[in-house]
Amino acid sequence: MKNSPFCAAIDWGTSTFRLWLLDADGNVLAERRSDDGLQGIGEREGFPGIMESHLAETGTPDGLPVIVCGMAGSRQGWVEARYLDTPAPLDRVVESAVRVEGISRDVRILPGVAQRDPDHPDVIRGEETQLLGAGASGIEDGLFCMPGTHSKWVALKAGTLEAFATYMTGELFGLLARQSILAHAINDTKVKPDDPDFISAVEAGMARPADIANRIFEIRPSQLLGFSAVGSGAVRLSGALIGTEITGAKARFGRLDHVHLIASGSLSSLYAKALEATGSTVDTLDAEEVVRRGLYAAACRFWS
Repeated sequence: MKNSPFCAAIDWGTSTFRLWLLDADGNVLAERRSDDGLQGIGEREGFPGIMESHLAETGTPDGLPVIVCGMAGSRQGWVEARYLDTPAPLDRVVESAVRVEGISRDVRILPGVAQRDPDHPDVIRGEETQLLGAGASGIEDGLFCMPGTHSKWVALKAGTLEAFATYMTGELFGLLARQSILAHAINDTKVKPDDPDFISAVEAGMARPADIANRIFEIRPSQLLGFSAVGSGAVRLSGALIGTEITGAKARFGRLDHVHLIASGSLSSLYAKALEATGSTVDTLDAEEVVRRGLYAAACRFWS
């Protein structure tokens, strides 16, 4: 039957768990989302129990295979799926998947990728599957921006992950907004991409990245001295950090004429607006859709 389950696909991150039950065409039959990420699991023995409980909630049949990406394959995860080294053809990511032993269900975990460059050591885990999904959509070349807690910029050529760089933009925003002196200048106001203060902060971050530590401190006295509205700091902090990140990526990868943006939610519109402010042409891919497509593409290689 066309709507019979073909496999389950799981994106198992540090703080989140997302599961999709897919049919043979990759259509979603059911899904589950929870906070059952890596950081909430005490022992490796907890992984199969959590997985099976979510599979049961979606009505997944016994014996249906499961494809997994993300932190479940880390050293602290369920079963380590060791990093591939750059340059890493995305086909090798699929070929290097690790099968979980000692359970009745066929579960494969995709590996991450390591950049063993002493000048720019770096790792990714999960984003390689988004790139698999982009490749399944016919995009196998170019520069990719993948914003998040740790934003990734990836250079892909003919389906091979050649180089990448990680920027702690999202984590820095969270730390500064909650645990620094800037906490007094930041409220829960949602940052809007068309806000002139956001665009101004992005442009300043790009024009003077060396001033970033000074410019973010100025957010607080700007409010104390009456130059900006109380609680408006989130807009300026977000813009300054994103602008500085984009400048760093430009220095690392060269011109940003065209960028493939893989993002979801508010980050998608914020980064698109910031990149366009640099003169970049941007095409946007939904992060959740491409990771699911990448998992499905891998599953088809194993269980066609």
